[in-house]
Amino acid sequence: MKNRISVALLLALALALPAFAQQSTTSQDQQPAATQATSTDQSMQATGASGKPALQPDTHEGFWGHLNPFARKKYVQRQTTPIRDRVNELDELTASNTKEIKDVDTRAQQGIQMASTKVNEADQHAIDAGNRAQAAQNTANQATTRLTTVEQVVGNIDQYKASTQTEIRFRPGQSVLNATAKTALDDLATPLKSQRGYIVEVQGFSSGHGQAAIASSQKMADAVVRYLVLNHDIPVYRIYVVGMGNAPAPSQDQTTAAKAKHTSGGRVEVSLLKNDLEQLAATSPAAPQQ
Repeated sequence: MKNRISVALLLALALALPAFAQQSTTSQDQQPAATQATSTDQSMQATGASGKPALQPDTHEGFWGHLNPFARKKYVQRQTTPIRDRVNELDELTASNTKEIKDVDTRAQQGIQMASTKVNEADQHAIDAGNRAQAAQNTANQATTRLTTVEQVVGNIDQYKASTQTEIRFRPGQSVLNATAKTALDDLATPLKSQRGYIVEVQGFSSGHGQAAIASSQKMADAVVRYLVLNHDIPVYRIYVVGMGNAPAPSQDQTTAAKAKHTSGGRVEVSLLKNDLEQLAATSPAAPQQ
């Protein structure tokens, strides 16, 4: 009889233990229900870096507490899948942010390089403008110098100065040029082919009296002019010729005072006179001949 009572008590105890465990679990679940609901609402409002709500830890301990010794593989996978998905999302977000940072850096570098290029171009334009301004200033200075020279030349255009003088002698009663006279005229006229702003003054002197002396001196002067025109192409308008007859000629002795003297034989004084037009020709090759 006692054995039966013992067996019955054991059976009742075995049946009461699961019921007690279930009741304990139910009470534990019901006690923090309000607190858990409030914390869940607050956690749903908090979001992570991916823009989704942060994962909440499982606070339901159950009968076995934190570790269920009978947990299966599917249960573990079900518990870790949200974590793995969230980690993947974070990796994707990190990769996207890295790419955007690289794009922003690339655009910034391109902008800096473009700005540097624009600055260099502006500097080059400034240098070119400075060079052009300097060239314009030099041109203006040259123009001013040339204008001053032209004004001086125009002011002295009719002021001729003696440059070279040659004496051609003739025998009495003759007007033919000898070899010595031709050589002297060649030395005088050859350099004139590349010059401008000059005139040739030819004065004939002859012994005798009156119109005969004038005609003789004019004839000798004409012989000199004819040689210069025909042999050296000197324009006629540059030659001024006059027959002086037996007029007194200035003395050639420069160490003493000039004294008038009469010519004892035939002679022609050829003088080369120049103005300042040659100076203008040196600065402007297109200057007109005078």
